[in-house]
This record gives sequence, C-alpha cells and structure tokens, in this order.
Amino acid sequence: MSFHSYNPADGHGLKHNPFKALISPRPIGWISSRSADGISNLAPYSFFNALSENPPLLGFSSSGRKDSLRNIEATGAFVHNVAGLALVEQMNATSAPYAEEMSEIETLGLETLPGELVDVPRLAGAPASFECKLVEIKQLEDHKGVKINNYFIIGEVVRVHIQSHLITDGMIDEAAIAAVGRLGYFNYAAVKDIFALARPKI
Repeated sequence: MSFHSYNPADGHGLKHNPFKALISPRPIGWISSRSADGISNLAPYSFFNALSENPPLLGFSSSGRKDSLRNIEATGAFVHNVAGLALVEQMNATSAPYAEEMSEIETLGLETLPGELVDVPRLAGAPASFECKLVEIKQLEDHKGVKINNYFIIGEVVRVHIQSHLITDGMIDEAAIAAVGRLGYFNYAAVKDIFALARPKI
C-alpha cells in the first residue's frame, strides 16, 4: 500500500493543497453581523461547526481580520444562517470581496428579518437561523506558540428560528434542507444521501 506523505511546512508536492479536500464536507457558517455604524454584513465561513450542545455554542475561524470579526468585536453578537441548497447561489455571492462600507445583504437584495435577542438581521429565506452572543475571540497559534493570522470566534446560541414546514413529527427534515457543505478546491456538496446508524451497545 502506497501513500503520498508530506510535512505541511515543507509543501505538499501536489498541484493544489489537499488539506481542505480531505477535511470535508465542512459545514458553512453563513454569518450575518452588524457594524457599530449599523452596516449589515453577510459572509460564508467554511471553518465552522457546533462546539457544544448545552449550552449550545457555535464557532468559526476568520482568516485575517475581516468585516465579520470586526463587527462582532464591536457589537458582541452575530447570526448563523443555515445555507441550504436553495440558497447556494446567494451564499456564494456573499463571498465576494465587498468593501467594508457595502452591505452584501442590501447589494444582493436579500430579504431579512430582525433578530429578536440580538441587533443583527437574519435571512428570511434561510431554513434556520441561530442568534448568537459572543463568548470569546481567540487568535490562534501554531504548536510553537506563535500567533497566526486566524481568529476563532465562539458564540452562544440564545435564540433559534426554524421554518415550520421543515419540522415533521418533531424532527427536522434534513433532506428538505439539503444543507450545503464545502469540499476542497471550488467544490461543494449538498446533504441528500442520508442514512441512520444505531449507536452500538456493549
């Protein structure tokens, strides 16, 4: 059995870096925030996931000090909007490098609803949205303790909104949402092939 093995610090030796292609699919944190001046921002982050169930915590990593990070620092709040397949084009459009004074939401004409516990808009068309209050922002470090230009933002979910038609017999219709995940390169996947596994007992 043969392997292509490498030390990341020395380079991967391939046409494109395989790291993100192998850590996939990655859920997309579609993060809305608002600046201290009231400008709404919306951006997708593929280094994102749930961190804790009780209390519910979400976290995402920003490569550099982007608008979302600065807004959350200023206001202490953000909203994660679930990116379903029906909104994948809008999600991708919000990844463009808009100027800080431009609102992706307004520029793209996306319909929003106000947050109920945080002063941040949520996407009206999103299958679900999570209103979050900031818990911590941590600048990440490498194994030598050297700080890197990545910042991990953790928020506690204080209110959840789910489109009612996605709830059947008290459970979420995951196939109907078809949540979009990021793969490597420019590839994405939608959750459609769903199967259940019972937790083993010893």
